[in-house]
Amino acid sequence: YSTIRDFENKTLIIDFKKPLTVVSTLEGERKGIESIGNHYLPPPSWGITHKSGLKDERKRIYDILGKSEKNTSFLFTGADMDNLAVEKARFKEMEVYALVTAGVRSNAMRMSEDEGRFYEPGTINIIILPNMELTPRAMTRAIICATEAKTAALQDLDVRSRYTPLVNQATGTGTDNIIVVQGTGIRINNAGGHSKMGELIAKAVYSGVKEAVYRQDGLIASRNIFQRLKERGIGISELISVDQCECSVEKGDLSGGLEGVLLQPEYASFVLSSLAISDDYERGLVTDLGAHKLLCKRVAEKIAGQRIGDMMDLVAIDNIPPVLKMTLNAILNGIYFKIK
Repeated sequence: YSTIRDFENKTLIIDFKKPLTVVSTLEGERKGIESIGNHYLPPPSWGITHKSGLKDERKRIYDILGKSEKNTSFLFTGADMDNLAVEKARFKEMEVYALVTAGVRSNAMRMSEDEGRFYEPGTINIIILPNMELTPRAMTRAIICATEAKTAALQDLDVRSRYTPLVNQATGTGTDNIIVVQGTGIRINNAGGHSKMGELIAKAVYSGVKEAVYRQDGLIASRNIFQRLKERGIGISELISVDQCECSVEKGDLSGGLEGVLLQPEYASFVLSSLAISDDYERGLVTDLGAHKLLCKRVAEKIAGQRIGDMMDLVAIDNIPPVLKMTLNAILNGIYFKIK
């Protein structure tokens, strides 16, 4: 712990017994490194830090911590160091540690889809520590394995892009960084996906990212449907429109009814499965929604307890993907005809 500009900062520092080479996505290849670390900058200091720039801020931090820029390589993050995840993967004598901090609520994004507007270091930071010596080739290849594992963890949690949450899962945060340490011991020349070292790196990073996201943001795979909808920017009250309904049913009645229906596992699972279908439809992996349309009609009639003719458009959000609109509209129509 340290105090910088009157704010409490937190730093993970790892000192080596002898100088080592590291590969950092923030600084490139660095030789003769004696200390690596991950430094947490608290939110109140972000504005000041952005104005001073990374170079000046890094020097200030190193000076306060008694470190030299010549032989030190840090990552920097807004994720609290108290939420650090430490994961180990092992096969026989081969071991890999992944030290991960992660926050995905502020700037998670999908590469190739979302626009890059800023440069700032580190929201998901990963430090990889092997117990064997990685060649330069293996160190750079390890970055690919770690990145793929990070993305797999985010997708298995269905972390949404902050910028296009209705249609895109996040692949990262846009400010992620990795340090791969050379290590000592038996020399390893391959850390690709088909190698045992690559497998261990991926497993440790995957587990580390999921654990760090849980510690920082409280996200787990089995979170409830209300949270999953909220992450897509869909709120219950903003979802409903009664403009096309010439009836005495109030918006509040539909809103309360929708909450009640979604508390039932059967209908919550129906919406959850629709989220997956929606993503596949947006990717072009599903092209015919005929079967889903039939299922939506049956769900609406089951909720209503009666046959329904033409369903009304009760969804107010204009840009909602067609699968989600079809799904939520079916539930709302079922509620409407039940209380009509």
